[in-house]
Amino acid sequence: MSTSVSTPATRTTAPNRWRWRVVDIVVAAVLGVALGLVFWGWNTVGYAWFSAADALTPGFGGIAVGIWLLGGVVGGLVIRKPGAALVVELVAAIVSMLIGNVWGVSTILSGIVQGLGAELIFALFLYRRFGIVIAALAGAGAGIAAWVFELFYGSSPNILKSIEFNSIYLVCVAVSGVVLAGIVGWLLVRALAATGALNRFAAGRELVREV
Repeated sequence: MSTSVSTPATRTTAPNRWRWRVVDIVVAAVLGVALGLVFWGWNTVGYAWFSAADALTPGFGGIAVGIWLLGGVVGGLVIRKPGAALVVELVAAIVSMLIGNVWGVSTILSGIVQGLGAELIFALFLYRRFGIVIAALAGAGAGIAAWVFELFYGSSPNILKSIEFNSIYLVCVAVSGVVLAGIVGWLLVRALAATGALNRFAAGRELVREV
């Protein structure tokens, strides 16, 4: 009488597409540092634009904010995994602060909030859609998050200002997020993909298929 011994079948599990790879971590760091340098440059140009626009119409300065929101949009579009928008925006904010700016540690808090604003949009679409519309929405999400943060944070929070100011500022920050962070960020990722730098990412492979 023979006895058959059954062994559990070997189960093959598909790789978790949301799990971070080493290359994801490296590229997030590189993007964060590069965009941190952009933020640092924009600290002078953008702040001058912000001040001039705000002097023209209080609240209109928000139209210059979008470039500071690029990290979340670009990080989300390239890496396409939970946390990517937050990580890249935060690293960029830290780099900008370390090089030197007038806002100090509050830059890091802004980076966290803005990154979460963009992250929320990518999460709402389950990290499955990354077209120009989603990029624009992510930029707007980062802008609105920045508006909420500034409404309550600081020695002179915006909540102490008029409803008219806050309404204008909200619209301008959201529009700036759509254009300067969302659309510009999407175009920037496309340009990077065209160089072949993103071949290990879906953003790069998609462009190859289109061509």
